[in-house]
Amino acid sequence: MSKFTDIGVEKTGHVTTIEIQRPPLNFFDVSLINQIADALTDIDNDPEARAVVLAAQGKAFCAGANFGDPARQEAEARAQTDPASNLPINHLYVQAVRIFRNKKPIVAAVHGAAIGGGLGLAVSADFRVTCPEARFAANFTKLGFHPGFGLTTTLPELVGKNNAELIFYTSRRVTGEEALKMGLANECVPQDQVRSAAMKLAHEIAECSPLGLLSTRATMRAGLADRVLAATNHELVEQNRLRTTEDFKEGVKATAERRVANFKGR
Repeated sequence: MSKFTDIGVEKTGHVTTIEIQRPPLNFFDVSLINQIADALTDIDNDPEARAVVLAAQGKAFCAGANFGDPARQEAEARAQTDPASNLPINHLYVQAVRIFRNKKPIVAAVHGAAIGGGLGLAVSADFRVTCPEARFAANFTKLGFHPGFGLTTTLPELVGKNNAELIFYTSRRVTGEEALKMGLANECVPQDQVRSAAMKLAHEIAECSPLGLLSTRATMRAGLADRVLAATNHELVEQNRLRTTEDFKEGVKATAERRVANFKGR
């Protein structure tokens, strides 16, 4: 019996696949991010495991947080009246930072949409293999919100400051081909080959010396988790402030109703 309820973990040689199993959209919450972080800790403690593939079932890779979830809305309403009440998002970012502290290379197989925090999860990996049908979006400003999941640090480091600003300020959906051009993805293959291409890259990494890999990755990602921690602390302050605005309520409603939001700036 697996200790995980929302992910599958499977080992093939020196490569371990973590599969998100909340189809079709794979919305995340504290529990899911915690399970991914726990699986990565297990992989770090397994001397035979050398590389990871992060994949997902269903239509999307990960559509981020489900702002339309009644339980989430109730928790947010409670947090507004009771400052001592810990929002789920606070705990979620604690778990997110754990993902950035893992020691072994991760290849994300992004076969569908990676939206909001789902983009943050895709960007936490070392590499991304994608396809023309995939969509990458930091849709926070369209929700009347502020980016989260450490994206204000991780995205500029990956695609450059100005591309990150473009993605944040427009909330646009970036295609797989565009992602490849701007360095957001490393490979763009036909959709039905995304996972096999990600596995191929992970196996190529796993052929290298495990000690050399650990050492080199620690150098290349030195301080990253701490930068993400600082970023999420700031992002959370901004998100908590904006969450109480009329514009945020309108942004969530407009997104659910698939229409352009009528923002008022308050």
